[in-house]
Amino acid sequence: MAETVYVALGSNLEQPELQLQRAVDTIDSSPQMTVCGCSRLYRSDPVGPPGQPDYCNAVVAITTTLTPLQLLDALQSIENSHGRVRSVRWGPRTLDLDIILFGNQRIESQRLTIPHYQMQVRNFVLCPLLDVAPDLELPDGTALQAMVDKLGYRGLRVIAENYPWI
Repeated sequence: MAETVYVALGSNLEQPELQLQRAVDTIDSSPQMTVCGCSRLYRSDPVGPPGQPDYCNAVVAITTTLTPLQLLDALQSIENSHGRVRSVRWGPRTLDLDIILFGNQRIESQRLTIPHYQMQVRNFVLCPLLDVAPDLELPDGTALQAMVDKLGYRGLRVIAENYPWI
């Protein structure tokens, strides 16, 4: 049975807007994943080591028949195909794909935590997620809109309204 999943996308290297657009196209071309919604494209201040370029961020809603770990593997494969190198935690990257929500599931394993363990403090995840799912409630019953109201849009700038972004 297909599950609705929300995936956050981020990039701040090698034409970030194009990196995200290609990632969405790759996800949608997979036989086990279908993109059913895409947020606006945002520019955000970097989190992590100083001196990084700003990030481009978005969220896609997908349906998938993959299990959570199969999806994680598929998304990491897409990251790798985009030249992702994991050398510095929260450092610059060509592509970052994070599973934010997987249906109403709660998962805590060594490889995967769902809902994403820091989504509640990252407006660059919550605001694009609100674009895609304005009436969403998290598995614990928290309204997404309330979370966005708390964090606001500080440090975010909409740089494209519709997908494709370029």
